[in-house]
Amino acid sequence: MVVRNIFVAKPGQASKLAAQFKTTAEAAKMPRYRVLTDVTGEFNRVILEYEVDSISGFEKQMAEYATSEVFKNGLNGYTDLYQTGTREILQIV
Repeated sequence: MVVRNIFVAKPGQASKLAAQFKTTAEAAKMPRYRVLTDVTGEFNRVILEYEVDSISGFEKQMAEYATSEVFKNGLNGYTDLYQTGTREILQIV
């Protein structure tokens, strides 16, 4: 499954948000992830995309991230960088 966390950054903040996601994902050794930014479509989009084996795997991962000091410190202040966000969970066929 692919999980996409899609954010619309505040003007001028997309690069900073993308860098923060990338640095934190690397530090946390997040498996099979990538950070994407828009080329077309809505401006200032930053997408943190990663793969999980199942919905239960996603739930387990979210519980682990909620208590992770790496995530807590790495994502400190990220909510100040975006206007809105959504999550998609897609099945790979």
